[in-house]
Amino acid sequence: MRLIGVGVGPGDPELMTLKGVRALATAGRVFVPVLDPADVGRAEATVRAHAAHERIERLVFALNERTDAGRREHYWDEAGRRVAQWLRETGGTAAFATIGDPNVYATFGYLAETVRGLVPEVEIETVPGITAMQALAAAAGRPLVEGGEELVLLPMARGDLGALHAALERDATVVVYKGGRHMAAIASAAAGRGAVVGSHLGLPDEKVQPLDAVDGPLPYLATVLIPAVRERRGGKL
Repeated sequence: MRLIGVGVGPGDPELMTLKGVRALATAGRVFVPVLDPADVGRAEATVRAHAAHERIERLVFALNERTDAGRREHYWDEAGRRVAQWLRETGGTAAFATIGDPNVYATFGYLAETVRGLVPEVEIETVPGITAMQALAAAAGRPLVEGGEELVLLPMARGDLGALHAALERDATVVVYKGGRHMAAIASAAAGRGAVVGSHLGLPDEKVQPLDAVDGPLPYLATVLIPAVRERRGGKL
């Protein structure tokens, strides 16, 4: 029996790898994370282009919980128990779809830990997916990194401006995830760096704009790209 964490990219069904599409098409069950069991989440919306709808099952996660660790872990374990139950009953292959990449700020690792504890013999693997920072760089027409530049990825759900300032001082390309509530502060810190921000990346209502044009909060999953200072072509080689 196998459990495969499949990265489905930022939301555009065409931004999936062939390996990911094959995993979704051949798995006996495709589990998707949702906040509300009545809603189609972003992962499921992407999966529906590649897997029969009757093989898709929603698992509820506390996706927007930032303070109550016990509540988050309860949902991780409940979801893991359901996946483990399906694996034990069928002995088959299950896929778990996650936006972006299953090894980058994703729920899959938490789920897999519970499943492995309940079904030690399960084989667990992951299929990488295109990340939001790659999708934003492509949509904005900006190279993510060049030459010897560093790439710093910061989650900003808690608004840690100290970490942001430290990264900017290193002249690195800085990508900010989960900073939708703190856009004004991020824009102030990144002033003069030509930063861009993308929201609903990969979706029909995708919006990419200069960061200094933002005048209020953006969705939680908005992504900011603050390029390193580049004075001439190939200057960082």
